[in-house]
Amino acid sequence: MTEETRIIKKKVKKVLDKDRYQHTLGVAYTAASLAMRYGMDVDRAFLAGILHDCAKNIPNDEKFALCKKYKIKLSDVEIAAPSLIHSKLGAVLGEKLYGVKDAEVLSAVKYHTTGRPGMTMLEMIIFTADYIEPGRNLAPNLHEIRQMAFIDLQTAVTKILGDTLDYLATKKQPVDPMTEKTYNYYCSLSEDVSSK
Repeated sequence: MTEETRIIKKKVKKVLDKDRYQHTLGVAYTAASLAMRYGMDVDRAFLAGILHDCAKNIPNDEKFALCKKYKIKLSDVEIAAPSLIHSKLGAVLGEKLYGVKDAEVLSAVKYHTTGRPGMTMLEMIIFTADYIEPGRNLAPNLHEIRQMAFIDLQTAVTKILGDTLDYLATKKQPVDPMTEKTYNYYCSLSEDVSSK
């Protein structure tokens, strides 16, 4: 771990509640493990994991105020479900508050909830690590996805997106259009591969 990452880790610990910080550590170490598996930079993955929920415990009215301050555009779904805002806001705070200049690390923070079509390896690692970290235990197919993540990351991403959409439909919760767009993108890649 670099000194920069060590400092950011201490700062993030101060702004998260105990459970959220435990989850954050789980994501950071899971991301580092996936980075090792796929030959990526371990420290960048760990840093993105530490930052991914840095805006999670900010009260909703403050989240909206910060989005206004930093000119972060919010979708109707994000306005209706403020818990989704922490991804975009976290990416901005990663730069403004924690001094992170690495655009891909910030992008991994920004898209860790919804994903996006054509994710980079680091973005896929953080998206997946957030779902499979050891403290998680409620998601369906978790055992299968955890194994899959270390074998075929893209297949794991597709499965996570599908299961997330199923869960949101069952609970009649709003779906961010980016999640659907990302799922369709990765399903079409799977179809392209299977048709060859």
